[in-house]
Amino acid sequence: MGKARNAIESRLNDFDPAIRQAALRELLAGKSPAFPAPGENVNMHLHSFYSYNSEGYSPLRLVWECRRAGLQAAALCDFDVLLGLEEFLSAGRTLGLRTSVHLETRAYVKDYARQELSSPGEPGVTYIMGGGFSRMPAAGTEPARELEAYRQRARARNLDVVGRVNPHMGPVAIDYARDVEPLTPVGTATERHIISAYVHRAIAVLKTPTAVAAFWSERLGRPAEDVVELMADRPAFEELVRSKLVKKGSVGYQQPSPTTFPAIEDFVRWVRSCDAIPMITWLDGTSDGEADGRKLLECLEGMGCAALNIVPDRNWNIADPAKRAVKTAKLREIVAEAVRMDLPVNIGTEMNKQGLPFVDDLAGEALKPYRDVFVAGARVMVGQTLLARYAGFPYLGAAAQAAYPTRRLRNGFFGTVGALTALDVRQGDALDSMGAEKALRWFEDSVRVAARA
Repeated sequence: MGKARNAIESRLNDFDPAIRQAALRELLAGKSPAFPAPGENVNMHLHSFYSYNSEGYSPLRLVWECRRAGLQAAALCDFDVLLGLEEFLSAGRTLGLRTSVHLETRAYVKDYARQELSSPGEPGVTYIMGGGFSRMPAAGTEPARELEAYRQRARARNLDVVGRVNPHMGPVAIDYARDVEPLTPVGTATERHIISAYVHRAIAVLKTPTAVAAFWSERLGRPAEDVVELMADRPAFEELVRSKLVKKGSVGYQQPSPTTFPAIEDFVRWVRSCDAIPMITWLDGTSDGEADGRKLLECLEGMGCAALNIVPDRNWNIADPAKRAVKTAKLREIVAEAVRMDLPVNIGTEMNKQGLPFVDDLAGEALKPYRDVFVAGARVMVGQTLLARYAGFPYLGAAAQAAYPTRRLRNGFFGTVGALTALDVRQGDALDSMGAEKALRWFEDSVRVAARA
């Protein structure tokens, strides 16, 4: 039975959405899964196979795993696309998981043109997010055209990388359409897909392990016998190849210019036009641009950002005690600043690299002091998604700002909505049919009932 169930679960990752949905129906047929009651942990930053997930998980599989692990809430966050939005939110209603959907990209911040931010070695460049997208932008609208532009810009960057690397790869040169795009459901490849394509191509073209090892030995600057050993751990080997082929100082790297990525002001404007929340990302506080956390948050808040994203694991799960002390202190500082400014804090583990945890342990010694802040932030994002989708009442919309004129008040209401029991399919359908005004009253009534409980 276990093997059969695992086989069905593996189909949740199929590139064909019809096969994914059929697998879910099969898993739910007959006796309902014995899911645990939702606990305290949240993961509000999960990449799917629409950008890159180290386990190859689809949006549907992510919801399945989060529900099975007893998470309180989860959020999808892919690079440059919202392709998994409806699948993720729908799966949340089916399986009883509070959900939200984000988008991540990189942008240029002219105010920090000479300082590094969250993109190491690239002054002026920051990772940036939009949080709580509730629906895909309507086809033919300006927001939809801009969303497609993010996707096409990412593809153009990928083609440029391949164009710089291929001349150094001899017989292992790849064709983007033939070798890279098929590794993704709909061609939304990332740098890691490109590396996988080169590794696959070397094996296919060179045939023998000896020839493959000799090829990579030359390009990695390692003895062939070391390469054979390294290749036994495929994910770690691909990370090494990535560092040698496309990261800073390599043949495939090109230092970004102010026009390589969109201006942060343009991204913030687009996110707001989608009724979502522009979200600052923070690496670890050790770069010159992030050293003064208060200055950074106030600068980007002034540009229209209204939340903060953190990946906590990289600030405490560190072997070197001295480095860990520095980074845990920086984590404490940035959380304190976000709390002071009433910025919701969104956390997660990304899952876009082998070795990252499935979820942060908010009961553990390192993160327990921030548990309430992180849970509150997750609830705001869930509340934003629900209120924007069903009630036309987004966090940064005029109506919400009029009704709750301070962020603290807005966080209170949106967070309380996000803490409600996860919607099921029937409730979602009912909210869709009742219209925005009645849906808002339904949420307000539900909040009052919850307050009395």
